Amino acid sequence: MVTKTGIPAGPAAGKPAAALSKEEVLRYSRHLIMPEVGMEGQLKLKQAKVLCVGTGGLGAPLGLYLTAAGVGRIGLVDFDVVDSTNLQRQVLFGNSDVGRPKIEAAAARLRDLNPDIQIDTFEAHLSSENALDILKDYDIVVDGTDNFPTRYLVNDACVLLGKPNVYGSIFRFEGQITVFGYPGGPCYRCLYPEPPPPGLVPSCAEGGVLGVLPGIVGTIQAAETLKLIIGKGDHLVGRLLLFDALGMKFRELKLRKNPECPVCGEHRTLTKLIDYAEFCGIRGEEAPTIVTNIPEITPRELKSRLDRGDDLYILDVRETHEYQICNLQGHLIPLGELSRRVNELDSSREIVAHCRSGKRSADAVEFLRKAGFRKIWNLKGGILAWSDEVDPAVPKY
Repeated sequence: MVTKTGIPAGPAAGKPAAALSKEEVLRYSRHLIMPEVGMEGQLKLKQAKVLCVGTGGLGAPLGLYLTAAGVGRIGLVDFDVVDSTNLQRQVLFGNSDVGRPKIEAAAARLRDLNPDIQIDTFEAHLSSENALDILKDYDIVVDGTDNFPTRYLVNDACVLLGKPNVYGSIFRFEGQITVFGYPGGPCYRCLYPEPPPPGLVPSCAEGGVLGVLPGIVGTIQAAETLKLIIGKGDHLVGRLLLFDALGMKFRELKLRKNPECPVCGEHRTLTKLIDYAEFCGIRGEEAPTIVTNIPEITPRELKSRLDRGDDLYILDVRETHEYQICNLQGHLIPLGELSRRVNELDSSREIVAHCRSGKRSADAVEFLRKAGFRKIWNLKGGILAWSDEVDPAVPKY
């Protein structure tokens, strides 16, 4: 069953709305004096149940504004811990939270912001085994994740349960926002029937993200969620909103429901959750690379060989701007240029390739081995491992 706002009716549907206390009337007074919200809309917010998948870049502004707006019950799903690299964009956290579970730090901050709402926490990796149980008690799901397996999982679970999925994604200077799974509207699979090949789309850790971008995109996700709850305005259903922070431009693409979609189409073939890592071609999501049988050298082994004067060619396959952050005095040939600059390498010399974490350099080693290079190794763990195991003075990023 779906209410007139497009939100699946929950257990409280049809029951009298709880009243606002005197303190709540004062707190939400700027909402109450708006005719589009008013007392009726604020009571809908108080009764609403929203699940936020992820408490990172997108989940931070989302959680803050849903909490401030008075959404009565908010669920948080995350299994990560706060890292110092998060603080550039994940505004829920501070220096004192580094090393603390994100779910714990986020819940504490939101409860301090608004003690009148209920915060549910799920310190777990969302999977096919637990997704339906976690999502089922909420009216709306907001996807703040950063990987394809979880995006497909959230989409499929929302469609199967009949719940709107407020979607957002970010990369470097660009963001996307839409609403999937709304009655009659498209789902994520209508836009992306198949995932991209593993490794083709870099993560934010590899490609970077402007710190303010998730704040903008996450706030738009929050606005869409609030509109869905109060049943006002034009929703981003069938509309993909694209934001370019560098050009400071918004544009919009029309999305259509695919009648052949295996999840939301007329003849559905996917009626239960699947193995999404396998669907996306990922063998072990936590592995630094999907490439197998790559010869490796550890940072300590490399340091030992350099100290004794071995003739090693250090190949850095990162980008120029990364080399400027820190480097091992190696020869810079970015991975994207390697195929046309391979003639610069001497196959008779021993070569050690490295990048930030070991993933891109593993791809480089695989390419060079196919090109006939035999004396080549991948630096295991990249610059990050070198900083941890050999030289702490080398900054990590």
